[in-house]
Amino acid sequence: MEISSKNQKIRRLVETAIMLALSTILAEIPVLSLPYGGSVTIFSQVPMVIVAYRYGLKWGAFSGLGMGIIQLLFGLGNFSYVKGIVSYLILVFADYIIAFGALGLSAMFKNKIKSTTVSLALGSAVVSVIRFICHFISGVTIWGEYSNGAKAVWLYSLTYNASYMLPELIITVVGCVVLSSIFDLTSQEIKVKARK
Repeated sequence: MEISSKNQKIRRLVETAIMLALSTILAEIPVLSLPYGGSVTIFSQVPMVIVAYRYGLKWGAFSGLGMGIIQLLFGLGNFSYVKGIVSYLILVFADYIIAFGALGLSAMFKNKIKSTTVSLALGSAVVSVIRFICHFISGVTIWGEYSNGAKAVWLYSLTYNASYMLPELIITVVGCVVLSSIFDLTSQEIKVKARK
């Protein structure tokens, strides 16, 4: 029994590390990159959403935090564009730690909705909206000077961040729906679902 429990922990850790690496690689291959940051990727959020769904909110939050830290390290160059401790803190938390950490909350509907596909799709949509809100807040508070003279900075931030987060949300939901319809994500080992 102890060996089995140890093997489960090792499997979870290895699976999470692989999914973190996959998310990071997919995030670095954008389909569309915006001039002031933000990009549309092919399924870069999906691996983290799957990890959170498979192992629950606590492990998902831990994994999402890992993703946030990795994205922060890749985005260190952005610190040269902002000034002041408050701006640095907003950048760290709103654009990275909370924004990507939120992906780990995608299991929020796991035990509330019977259908894995519906639960996963809804969870991935909600965490994408949370990520959008984080980037929107950052855009209003520290990136306003890049609004190209727009009088309503909040509107600029809304449209700018929605221009990449809405496609990212759709891609993530579609990816999760397809994967959950093919694979049994609730079993200990990910396997193809039996045909009925």
